Amino acid sequence: MSISMKLIKNFMFLCLIAFICVSNSTTAQESAKLITGDGEGWVALTETDFQNVNTDPDTWIWKDGTIFCKGTPVGVTRSKKKYTNFEMVATWRHMKHAGNSGIFLWASEDGLEGLKPNQLPKAGIEVQILDHGYAENYEKANKKKSDWFTTHGDVFPVGKSKMTPFEPKSPKGSRSFPSKNVSKGVGEWNHYYIKAVNGEVRLWVNGEQVSGGKDCDPKTGYLCLESEGSPIEFKGLKIKELP
Repeated sequence: MSISMKLIKNFMFLCLIAFICVSNSTTAQESAKLITGDGEGWVALTETDFQNVNTDPDTWIWKDGTIFCKGTPVGVTRSKKKYTNFEMVATWRHMKHAGNSGIFLWASEDGLEGLKPNQLPKAGIEVQILDHGYAENYEKANKKKSDWFTTHGDVFPVGKSKMTPFEPKSPKGSRSFPSKNVSKGVGEWNHYYIKAVNGEVRLWVNGEQVSGGKDCDPKTGYLCLESEGSPIEFKGLKIKELP
């Protein structure tokens, strides 16, 4: 083989490697965009997309792109629309030590019907939003660490709902515990990316996949934001429906 042919082949090989690197970089960038809700098909969820279920008129205040929840009474606001397969993102922060809240997926109509103030949905899958102070208070009160909840993104069925949790699980096997502890404390913003498809839920906390479950029942229903005793703020709530 002539030297010129070798040079041409080497040049073509280097071009191929460069193309692969650029393609991978582009894919990574697109994935990052997708998870932040900036890609094609994403829609912002606003006040007009939700309706109060069993809280006060001033429990939820939507202002300048932020949702301010005062935390009382305990209850939820739900999406007006039902969702089946989707991706969603939400940024949140607790405004009080030991704050408690959550996002309910696939909350059924009968699980929300007739709820009175200080009651929570009787069906659906909860993606928990819990401040680290909640675990600290539990440990002080019980002289031991909790073995039935964490503060880094538990996923579990509520009421009569069903789910097969991903590992690691809570001792009783009802919750998917996070595989990594990456959530931030009170006053700091956290990012949730949730993928819910064909009865399977996966949660990413601050860019890290941590928990989830499969075989969910129900696997279609409303989205709910939870008020549970303490102030919390949400922003950047977006959703992308999937086939």
